[in-house]
Amino acid sequence: MTPLEVGAQAQGEASAEAPGSRRRPFVATLGRLLRHRLFLTGLCLFGIIVLAAAFAPIIAPEDPNRLAMRFKFLPPGAEYPFGTDNFGRSQWSRVIYGAQLSIAMGLAVVALNAVFGTLIGALAGYFRRLDDPIMRVNDALMAFPAILLAIGITAVLGPSTIDAVIALAIAYIPRTARIVRASVIVLREMEYVQAAIAAGAGHWRILRHHILPNAMAPLIVQLSFLFAYAVLSEATLSFLGLGAVPPTPTWGNIMAQGRQYMTEAPWIITIPGVALMITVLGLNLLGDGLRDVLDPRLRVQP
Repeated sequence: MTPLEVGAQAQGEASAEAPGSRRRPFVATLGRLLRHRLFLTGLCLFGIIVLAAAFAPIIAPEDPNRLAMRFKFLPPGAEYPFGTDNFGRSQWSRVIYGAQLSIAMGLAVVALNAVFGTLIGALAGYFRRLDDPIMRVNDALMAFPAILLAIGITAVLGPSTIDAVIALAIAYIPRTARIVRASVIVLREMEYVQAAIAAGAGHWRILRHHILPNAMAPLIVQLSFLFAYAVLSEATLSFLGLGAVPPTPTWGNIMAQGRQYMTEAPWIITIPGVALMITVLGLNLLGDGLRDVLDPRLRVQP
């Protein structure tokens, strides 16, 4: 059982011990998050990338695909803060606009996991007859490393942004489903759920109002880490030529192009790599902070 699944079980036990206090006050939880050093550090790092992507047309007004061969391989300077590539394109613009695509694809993968992973996990955990067939398929998918499964799917579907999102979602949904299932299995046996069943409440009402709200804490933590995995995996697919099709700028295909010029123009591969590192580090620190605050087993003081 993974640490997140243990946390999910503890979340259910805590809900059973104090049914009247299952939902922590939002303001109190937010206050603990804002006092947590890891969470604040991750928020600042990831916030820088998000702001850069959101205001890309303002801070990077130059077209990221405009060719200027006479300016190729210019080192970072006043006119080109991140230098230029082998086609004379502004690396500043390409890295900033690459952040937009990375964040958008990460959000899309997280959204698909939140919907389908929760649905599959809830069905498997609540309905005992569905548990075995669903989880055997789930286990079969989890037998493959996520990135290798995503590479295989994109190789079949073909390189494109949408296909990369679908491949990453399929690769990570089994992990999200397993976390939700662990929570639901514990929560379905709680006294307040049994009382709702005895009162004649329908299965879907019980899932919506009594079980899924109490399974949100481990799910939120899982999705925060999944965001980081999705951004990193998208860069990997793009680096291998299985993501967004050039000349669309992504951190992965920028680094793939820059590997040919590591000696004469190391900034082409280094700068998007640093941007990717900051994004993944920020999301992981956000996830650590959420886990520390939301996991009832830890009660870590920030």
